[in-house]
Amino acid sequence: MSDSEPDEELLNLLRQSLGLHGNPSPKAHDTQVLKGAEYVYNHSIDVALDSYGTKAAATQIWNLMQEKKYSFRTWSEHSLHPKEKDEATVNFIFLMDLLNFCFWSETSDPQQRFAIEYHGQRWTGYWSLVAAIRRALEEEIPITTPSFWTNDIECTDELLIHVFRSATSEPIQLLNERMSCIREAGRIILEDFDGSILQLIQQADHSAAALVNLLVSHFPCFKDIATFESRTVHFYKRAQIFVADLWACFEGQGHGSFHDIDTITMFADYRIPQMLQSLGCLRYSPSLESHIRKMQELGSGGSWEVQLRGCSIWCVELIRKEILRQHPKAEVNAILIDFFLYDTMKEREAEGVETIPHHRTKSIWY
Repeated sequence: MSDSEPDEELLNLLRQSLGLHGNPSPKAHDTQVLKGAEYVYNHSIDVALDSYGTKAAATQIWNLMQEKKYSFRTWSEHSLHPKEKDEATVNFIFLMDLLNFCFWSETSDPQQRFAIEYHGQRWTGYWSLVAAIRRALEEEIPITTPSFWTNDIECTDELLIHVFRSATSEPIQLLNERMSCIREAGRIILEDFDGSILQLIQQADHSAAALVNLLVSHFPCFKDIATFESRTVHFYKRAQIFVADLWACFEGQGHGSFHDIDTITMFADYRIPQMLQSLGCLRYSPSLESHIRKMQELGSGGSWEVQLRGCSIWCVELIRKEILRQHPKAEVNAILIDFFLYDTMKEREAEGVETIPHHRTKSIWY
């Protein structure tokens, strides 16, 4: 330090002695998701990252995002996503992400996979859930209202079966688990947050990581963790995507304002690993790749599944860092990369150009 530079430590002591604390920085929170992902990556033997492929993918992803003008505003451009910026939308998003899991089909006939008929169109995958919620609301079923979820007289199993009725012979996966999640969440929101999801969000004080931690500490159905090599690792897919969807829907304002939004990682599911492998970022052991190509199920919490999820989170983090290395002023985070990869993978699926199937795991976690 030169003689002309102020001593910041002495200045801070002087400010404290005079009671001049200034504006304190917001409290830092940590979900531990990224640390766990790095640990999985460092100890994986069946999933590896290709450094050259990851750098090439970062360039390709950024160029395509620029070409498509991809941003958090793209979220609201999807026809089924809510457009209003109010409490009803917050409730809609909460239910959407409460039930955002296991949409893959067990049938080999794409015409017979679970689908929701809505406004003259059949919706599959994640969009089938969003369509089912919209259809229920139009049928004057208050499906997004937490107090309704605990009303045993009105919110019966029969009604929920009706809400998720399929346009095909294949029912929605894990229906009983979905109904349990709805009832559990309704009870916890009523008991811990005075029946208000807004109060849950307000307790996080505009911290994305704090909101994730609140969700997983209060709601067992959001506590997405696993054990790998004797260590507990956190994935928190649905808790994180709830924060991300709020941020995107509200465009970083109001209920979607988070000072630490970049602490949110990629959402470890079955679609993004598929996309990362097709981009040449992920490499699988012969036994794992054979298992996936044969469309055989992977057990939830098993070593292969944890490696796929952990390495995918770490891979997207490296992609993010590479984009920022190439473009220091780029406004990009793991959320946008995840959203972009998911949308791109769905486009490839529709065009029939998938290079490898996604892995298949029955789980409420994703």
